[in-house]
Amino acid sequence: MSRNAPSGAPRIRKTKVRRPRRTGWRRLIPTWRLTLVGLVASVLLGVGLFALGIALVKVPDAHAAATTQSNTWLYQDGSVLARTGQTNRQNVPLDKVSPAAQHATLAAEDRNFYHEGAVNVAGMVRAAVNTAKGEGTQGGSTITQQYVKNTYLNQQQSVTRKVKELFIAIKVDATETKDEILSSYLNTSYYGRGAYGVQAAAQQYFGVDAAQLDAAQGAYLATLLNAPSAYDVATATPAGKQNAVNRWNYVLDGMVKEGWLSAEERTATTFPEVKDPQAQLGLSGQAGYLVNAATEYLTTNQIIGESELAKGGYTIKLTVDPTRQQALEDSVQAQLHDTLNPDKRKKDAAVQAGAASVDPRTGAVVALYGGVDYTKHYIDNATRRDYQAGSTFKAIALAAALENNAKTQTGQTVTPRTVYDGTSERKVRGGKGTAYAPPNEGDKSYGQITLQQATDWSVNSAFAQLAQDTGLAKVRDTAIALGLPSNTPDLNVVPSIPLGTSTPSVLDMAGVYATLDNGGKQITPWLVQSVDREGEAVALPAHKTTQAVSEQTARQVTSMLQGVVADQGGTGWRAKALGRPAAGKTGTTDEHRSVWFVGYTPELVTSVALFGQDPGTGAQVSLNGTGGLDGAAGGQYPAQIWTAYMKAALKGQPVADFPAPAGADDSGRGGWGSSGAGASPSPSGGASSAPAAPDGSSTPSGEPSPPAGTGTTGGSGSTGGTGTGPAPTTAPTTGPTTAPQPTGGTGGATGTPTQPTTPQPTSRPTRTPAPTTAPTTGPTTAPQPTGGTGGTGTGSGGGTGADAGTGSGSGQ
Repeated sequence: MSRNAPSGAPRIRKTKVRRPRRTGWRRLIPTWRLTLVGLVASVLLGVGLFALGIALVKVPDAHAAATTQSNTWLYQDGSVLARTGQTNRQNVPLDKVSPAAQHATLAAEDRNFYHEGAVNVAGMVRAAVNTAKGEGTQGGSTITQQYVKNTYLNQQQSVTRKVKELFIAIKVDATETKDEILSSYLNTSYYGRGAYGVQAAAQQYFGVDAAQLDAAQGAYLATLLNAPSAYDVATATPAGKQNAVNRWNYVLDGMVKEGWLSAEERTATTFPEVKDPQAQLGLSGQAGYLVNAATEYLTTNQIIGESELAKGGYTIKLTVDPTRQQALEDSVQAQLHDTLNPDKRKKDAAVQAGAASVDPRTGAVVALYGGVDYTKHYIDNATRRDYQAGSTFKAIALAAALENNAKTQTGQTVTPRTVYDGTSERKVRGGKGTAYAPPNEGDKSYGQITLQQATDWSVNSAFAQLAQDTGLAKVRDTAIALGLPSNTPDLNVVPSIPLGTSTPSVLDMAGVYATLDNGGKQITPWLVQSVDREGEAVALPAHKTTQAVSEQTARQVTSMLQGVVADQGGTGWRAKALGRPAAGKTGTTDEHRSVWFVGYTPELVTSVALFGQDPGTGAQVSLNGTGGLDGAAGGQYPAQIWTAYMKAALKGQPVADFPAPAGADDSGRGGWGSSGAGASPSPSGGASSAPAAPDGSSTPSGEPSPPAGTGTTGGSGSTGGTGTGPAPTTAPTTGPTTAPQPTGGTGGATGTPTQPTTPQPTSRPTRTPAPTTAPTTGPTTAPQPTGGTGGTGTGSGGGTGADAGTGSGSGQ
């Protein structure tokens, strides 16, 4: 039977039961299907937006505050001289941070740093919960997030900043290694006391480099990251100190837990000794001058450009010895500034001092004095080139003459015994055009004197003729060869060149004299020993050595310059108080606007100068009356500063003598290059009279005149008398070192010099009393008579005047 109903039967239709419509508040609740679709869409949208954000967000350039660093300037021994730059920061690579300090930072801030991503959501939640409970633990942000905040963003607490931080942190984590991120974090974090970065913090709190930090110190610096000011135990309240200790313990315990510190080491670790806050070492005092001079050296030699140096991050070690630097500062203070009274004497306010000390064997600058204080007087008196060098240039003229075998106007080779006319305003012979006729200091005339005496007494007229005999261009060429820059102001081929009308710096002149002290080998003075930036060494130029003049010439000049110090009438007699063999030359310029003393021992060269500068206008003014003295001279304040410094700088070192030039006599000086021990000196320009003592009571530059005597080798006078006899084989054993010859007397007798009553000035810048008697040791450059008896001969005088009678003899 068919299952279908009969065709005629009515059809039953199945109808679907409809759910009742939701009414009221139920209409607001989405169905589960709608909810699922919404969730899936939201996830997809979120992922899409996140991916879009990652793609679109670029890591911005680090802001200036995060990258600006200071430059650190060190003394020769590695101690800190100064830090320059507005930010006290010194970036160091990770391998220059001790492992203990690295682990302490991780224990304090992010123990899972090497095993997690850029963002630690669980850590952020945990930090929020613990903060609510009042428990101090590691922060919620990862080190990557903190680095991003420090480097690319600001410290503002906002949702926008936090979102940017998350995106940038993820991007940074994907493009940089963990070590790079940790290194950057350590270099950008703030540790308090103005110290940015772990290196600056290590120096500020413990006085060590970051590589030397131990676990206790590293844990303390990690503690400071949480609250730098509140946890600074040197300044914090008692509660703050206790909180710092608690945090420090927490860090160490974390290091033990992570296996970075053993339990035994933890037990033995005590809280570190923290230094008191120190002001950032700036540019006050001499620091500014030293930094300025080193900067000039770096930029002039194209080692580092000014713009690069301004970016910071450099560690520059200088050649300056801190002990000698302090000795130089102390010497200027004691010998000069302590004697000045600007309130009482207006002249005293115009005094500026500059000094430089150089190792002659290497050219390294070991001390430099630029002025009273860089923050008060910005011009560096040690490197300025606007004051004349005066008679210190005469050493260059001597070197030029001896190196070039200069001939006098009569064709004789120049030696220390060559006689020149020391008459003031004597016209120079052999030049072109109007004859040059320079006055001597004080318009003093000396008559016929040897070149050695002209050097000791600093006689302008004699040196003007010497330069002409040598060739003015050769004098300039020699100056450049010895070390003066070719662009030195007013270093011109003019008749006045030997008198120091050019304006080299104090450091320049120290370099010139260092060449003479170094056997004629020239090395330009240098100030920078090493440079590195973030652990990478910067290449420095080699220090070129050039044979400027022969070793013989250098020794000859040194021998002559010893007379300036050793001879009783030498202008640099005050330097004899050093108690060591010393050579040098004083300098005094027109109107006494500058006074100099440049001197040296076999071990050290030092140049000292005083400049007269109006404190209001900066104009050059006279130094006359400085310190209440009459006049001004290089043999006064400069020589005293030089002597005081050299005593301190050479203390404890063995006394060494200068090597004698070839052909030196028994005295070690003066015998080389002459026509023979018994020969008479021949005057330049045809004069026939022998050297005579200067008249009056003072020599050039306000220095004492050579003491007078009644004779040292016999004869009737400077030119009178006749007699024969063998020449003495040694210099006299008594009397002054440059004893002048008498102007008259009876022949035949060997005279005994009388002691001068006041051979030294009675008014001096220091309280040290002046000697009242001549030295008891023998002379080193006794002038040679042209007449009279020999040491054991007899004779008779023909007159009583300086020019009376004629005669010949072989006395010495």
